[in-house]
Amino acid sequence: MAHPFLLFLLFSCIISTNIHAYKQIERSSLLSFASTLSSTPLNWTSLDCCHWKGITCDQDGWVTRLILPSKGLKGGISPFSLANLTHLTHLNLSHNSLYGSLETQFFLSLNQLEILDLSYNRIFGELPLSLPSINIRTVDLSSNHFFGAIPSSFFQQASNLTSFNVSNNTFTGYVPSSICLHSSPSLRLLDFSSNVFSGNLAPGLGKCSKLQVFRAGHNNLSGLFPEDIYNATKLEEIALPLNSLHGAISDRIANLTNLAILDLYFNQLNGELPHNLGKLSKLKLLTLDFNNLEGSLPQSLINCTNLVELHLLNNNLEGDISMFDFSRLSQLNKLDLRMNNFSGTVPISLYSCRSLQAIGLSRNYLEGQIQVEIISLKSLSFLCLGHNRFTNLTGAMKILRSCKSLHILMLDGAFKGEGMPSDDDMVDFDGFQNLQLLSLFNSDLTGQMPVWLSKLKNLEILRLDFNQITGPIPSWLGTMPRLFHIYLSENQFSGEFPKQLCRLPRLVYEPNISSQLDDTSYEFELPIFSSSNFGIFSKQTVLQQKMSSVPAMICLSNNNISGYIPAEIGQLHLLRLLFLDSNTFSGIIPDQISNLKNLEILNLSMNHLSGIIPSSLASLNFLKEFNVSYNNLEGSIPTGTQLQSFEASAFEGNPKLCDAPLPNKCGPNKDMDVDNKNNKDVENVIPWFYIFAVSGFIVGFWGVCGSLVINKTWRYAYFRFIDNLQDMLLHVMIIVPLNRMKRRLRG
Repeated sequence: MAHPFLLFLLFSCIISTNIHAYKQIERSSLLSFASTLSSTPLNWTSLDCCHWKGITCDQDGWVTRLILPSKGLKGGISPFSLANLTHLTHLNLSHNSLYGSLETQFFLSLNQLEILDLSYNRIFGELPLSLPSINIRTVDLSSNHFFGAIPSSFFQQASNLTSFNVSNNTFTGYVPSSICLHSSPSLRLLDFSSNVFSGNLAPGLGKCSKLQVFRAGHNNLSGLFPEDIYNATKLEEIALPLNSLHGAISDRIANLTNLAILDLYFNQLNGELPHNLGKLSKLKLLTLDFNNLEGSLPQSLINCTNLVELHLLNNNLEGDISMFDFSRLSQLNKLDLRMNNFSGTVPISLYSCRSLQAIGLSRNYLEGQIQVEIISLKSLSFLCLGHNRFTNLTGAMKILRSCKSLHILMLDGAFKGEGMPSDDDMVDFDGFQNLQLLSLFNSDLTGQMPVWLSKLKNLEILRLDFNQITGPIPSWLGTMPRLFHIYLSENQFSGEFPKQLCRLPRLVYEPNISSQLDDTSYEFELPIFSSSNFGIFSKQTVLQQKMSSVPAMICLSNNNISGYIPAEIGQLHLLRLLFLDSNTFSGIIPDQISNLKNLEILNLSMNHLSGIIPSSLASLNFLKEFNVSYNNLEGSIPTGTQLQSFEASAFEGNPKLCDAPLPNKCGPNKDMDVDNKNNKDVENVIPWFYIFAVSGFIVGFWGVCGSLVINKTWRYAYFRFIDNLQDMLLHVMIIVPLNRMKRRLRG
């Protein structure tokens, strides 16, 4: 009996020794991994690695989990150091700054891995030929620098895969639809978005019978919208925006009764919206912006009672929108029907959607007046009705000022040829207290800028360009505490540039002011278009979604503004765009403009400016556009500066301007120096002339009158002299001629 017992003890000792040895190997592997990092130490110092931060072991002491997300890890990921963790089931190193590539050896050794999350790092290279383990359930390699095609053999061991995310890399080739042929029925998420995949979406997605989320947006996919996707009846989200898919959306989409999100914006889809779209009763988000859809809104859409957002911007949809019953869409939060061909009036039923925060109906053929019922939308923050055929702007503003939550109001081109609502019209004004953007451009509005605008203390963007507004630019603009984007071009403003505008708080660099007023994190409820790209749409079109995307700007182009450009303009340190072209400004270009270190565009063309181009403008390092053409400038364009990198057209129309990039070279500067000296002499003489003239008058006047006031005898003598002088003049001028006349009459 003793021999078996001794053998058992010996065998146990050998096993224990081997386990201890393997644990030492795991400990050494982890330390080797930590040694490759250049970030903050992980403080892995104790003997038992199972007690280290981010490490989990099973009951036998094997390392099963390495979880270190968002720990600031930096350095190269070493596949060989982790390859000895053969019992590892969970590896999460996401949201760090690790780099390196995933080698096949690394994957082959981790044959127990179930969860692999290396997202948000800087890992590069191509993927290995296959997944590391038949047990793998989740793979997240998103937001790295992987490239190349995904190997067709990669999913051969994917029988238990439930989630696969490789978004935001630079993968190429076809989207691997073969994944649905090898994966288990439990595959629920596929995310291929934001890569460089191309070609058609090959059939196969319908085989993923339990697929819930399919994303492949922002690629170069083409061809027809995949028909077999309608077989994946468990789908809850389809997101394929920013591709080139074409064809119609089939009525078979009604099979996807679990669908909550359908995002297909910026494709080339055509045809009508499916008439049975209302069968998608769980639909919450429908985004089909920037396609070629036509026809009217299907009446069945009112059955999508869970719909929260409806986006149909820039299609060819038509029909009388006032006939559509919005009242059943009680959950509707955002409605964007801009840039279509809808007609009729704003539907009264829309005001039953009490959750509405954003309404976009601009660039249609709507008419009528703004109804007072709109004030029932207590959460309305974004209203865009521009470029329609509405009437009674003053009435509309009186109604809308009661919308207390309104932040964005865009009525551009909607009320053609009317007058600006005057101060008399807006008496007892206390509305629009939360308004941040007001746009009335391209409306041919007449009148002057009313003072009630000065009461909009939260206004940040003001667009009144392309109107017929007259009078001076009001000085109170410079007192508006949050205003930073002023667009007043193409009007009939006159007078001078108000110096008060040079103290606009949001553009003056005062840390205390800017920190209190900075609100660049605000997001528009619906995207807006910058003035530079409005009407020109492509995949690269920037749809501005944040307030921070709108530049600090003063644009006064094409008006009748005269006088000097004030030197105080140099106080607007945060200004990025300055347009003063096509006015009648005179005088010199103030040297203080060089203080605008953030300036990106400076346009002073087509004025009456004279003198030289200040060499200090070369310090404007961010200047992208510069134009001083058609003025009376002279002298040499400052050499050795970025000003010479602009086209010659930026300087043309100034006959006395010379040197690169203009073809004419400057000659000797002697005459110019003489002229400058003479100008300075004249400037110096003129003030002294006035000083001596005034001084002479004061001395002469008080030298005579002062002595008469002080000395009584002189005063009597002076008045006696005046009397005698008066008698003598009377005798010479009147009496003598009369005596001569009498003699002639007698004779």
